[in-house]
Amino acid sequence: MNVNTSATLLLAAVLALGVASDSHATAFEQITEFTVPEANQGVGVDERYFYAIDNQAIGKYDKLTGRLVKKWQGPGEGPIVHLDSAMLMDGKLYAAHSNYPEWPMTSSVEIFDAETMEHIGTHSFGVQWGSLTWMDWHDDHWWMTFANYDTKIGPGQTPYGHKANTVMVQLTGDFRPVQSWTLPKALLDRFEDMSNSGGSWGPDGFLYLSGHDPAEVYKLTLPKSGSVLKLVEIVPLNIRGQGIAWDRSQPGVIYGILRATALESAAGIGHRVTVSRMTENR
Repeated sequence: MNVNTSATLLLAAVLALGVASDSHATAFEQITEFTVPEANQGVGVDERYFYAIDNQAIGKYDKLTGRLVKKWQGPGEGPIVHLDSAMLMDGKLYAAHSNYPEWPMTSSVEIFDAETMEHIGTHSFGVQWGSLTWMDWHDDHWWMTFANYDTKIGPGQTPYGHKANTVMVQLTGDFRPVQSWTLPKALLDRFEDMSNSGGSWGPDGFLYLSGHDPAEVYKLTLPKSGSVLKLVEIVPLNIRGQGIAWDRSQPGVIYGILRATALESAAGIGHRVTVSRMTENR
């Protein structure tokens, strides 16, 4: 057996196991970043603005200058308690929402007017698959992940749903479920006790997911059979997990966040939104 044949067989074995190799076909270069106090959970983006998401706040910022344009602030004790990722479509901001870390887990989609930042609608899933962490519109369907966790914050300090129960659901435009998939073990292992926090369909037709903390995104496809998403690559990205969003007005540009660490906060360094461009390794 020659060297080329051996390498080909090794790569095939690695991919069959659902583990990405160290050679990346995809890479990212950072374009810029903005210091944004609301960039604690996720980010959404449209043609002119990006929208930084905190648990009970959304800041609308000019993409060119980073200037705050408008802000929605929740009432503190209101029904909106844990916003997560967001996506923009047809002048509306759709935000994933859950009651994390309360029990039982409940989830909803919260809808805002992107121009005025007024809350204009909601769709409740009640107690169903877990905690909704991200949503996106692709191929005429909604795609959402309902996360579960191994972190012991459930009843009696039990795992909060068990991360293996994390599920990505495809839904119709009126939120009726169509199909669902679980995540490969290689991803679950990287999440440690947490789960999938962000997701967005890329311009290359692949699904990109992020974890709760790692500085990387996961490039996946739907499986040809079975119920487990197929991992294609693990790609470094300057984020600390949380929500991500592809900019559909600038193909190949992706937004993410750097949630400030305790040491950074003590040094006066706040949360940041990062903007990166997809490249190809040659």
